[in-house]
Amino acid sequence: MKRITTIIFDLGGVLIDWNPRYLYRKLLDSEAEIEHFLTHIATSDWNEAQDAGRSLEEGTTVLVDAHPEHEQLIRAFYGRWPEMLGGSIVGTVDILTQLKEEGKYDLFALTNWSSETWPIALKEYDFLSWFQGVLVSGEEKMRKPASAFYQLLEERFPLKLSTSLFIDDNLRNVEAARALGLRSIHFQSPEQLRGELIKLEIEV
Repeated sequence: MKRITTIIFDLGGVLIDWNPRYLYRKLLDSEAEIEHFLTHIATSDWNEAQDAGRSLEEGTTVLVDAHPEHEQLIRAFYGRWPEMLGGSIVGTVDILTQLKEEGKYDLFALTNWSSETWPIALKEYDFLSWFQGVLVSGEEKMRKPASAFYQLLEERFPLKLSTSLFIDDNLRNVEAARALGLRSIHFQSPEQLRGELIKLEIEV
């Protein structure tokens, strides 16, 4: 195996605690109601269409037209989107800080994120400026797990997938990366990530 020279981070769920439940716990009475709404109405597939470039306005309109009885809750999804941010995932940011300070690896990010909410994150989290490059799905009009999105890293930045390591909390995205020969870690916790990095002889 070629030596790892580059580490590519996913953002939401790895470095940033984003969870729609933080908002909907203010708007709905029970976890069961929240689960139903996020599973059957404002689904992951619907949200990912915005991550892939559909405008928030269009996405909201499509869903309101399909579920007019839930209009207020649907409009809250992006209208109150910052309330879904739970802060940084401290343990992972600590790892990123160490990697940055040691300077042994090039650092990039590959994220499924709407281009319209991305500026909010940039203002909120200083560490997003530490990466040598970031690909945002909403800006590129493609998203993980599409192979072209991973391959765009090689086209856009001075890196090779064959000498890179990818970290993502979504197993679907990890498996897609591995299929391209991109070594990957399925993130579950900062402690687990640190252990996996040590196994790869990456000092953190």
